Amino acid sequence: MEPVLWVRGRMMPLVRDDVDTDQIMPKQFLSRVERDGFGEFVFHEWRRDPEFVFNDPRFSGARILVAGSNFGSGSSREHAVWGLQQYGFDAVVAPSFSDIFTGNCAQAGVVPAVVPPELCRSLQAAAERDPDSGVELDLTTMRVMWTGGSGTFHLDDQVREVLLHGLDDVALVLGQLDVITQYERARPAWMPHLDVSVVPGAAVGPDAGTTP
Repeated sequence: MEPVLWVRGRMMPLVRDDVDTDQIMPKQFLSRVERDGFGEFVFHEWRRDPEFVFNDPRFSGARILVAGSNFGSGSSREHAVWGLQQYGFDAVVAPSFSDIFTGNCAQAGVVPAVVPPELCRSLQAAAERDPDSGVELDLTTMRVMWTGGSGTFHLDDQVREVLLHGLDDVALVLGQLDVITQYERARPAWMPHLDVSVVPGAAVGPDAGTTP
């Protein structure tokens, strides 16, 4: 996964709270074997309504979805994040997210930026006034900036670390090899052990896991 230092682009305002993953990615599309091709199914049912914001050509090509509170609640399906990303979104801005949805965003490289409700409403209003207006999320300073305003956003510390350095779960585990090795060496000999010597980069030999 590539590191994410910032996201810049136009906004799409989705002025709804409690948007769940069942609406973002309906269950009938979860049986696909491939991990790609989900973008066309995002909000499949809601897009039947001609007035739904995803059908508004003014917001075509937006890269940042500005949503309501409790975004991504419901089931844990990671397909919801894949669909949003493949539709074209690099970030979702909202006052709050489901914890599992936040984790799925981090693993996919999508920024789940948490902002105060009043700031979220300001961003939505700015997008509605001028769909061509852009916004920037800077993960190095944790600031959000747009024409006419600025503020700060929040990311969980681990989520921010994962995004800034382009890490996945495997990379996070490999970063703790010293701790894992020491733990394995301290376990009684009769207990099952993880053979860390087969892991690339793991310390091996009689002093494995010790700190010089």
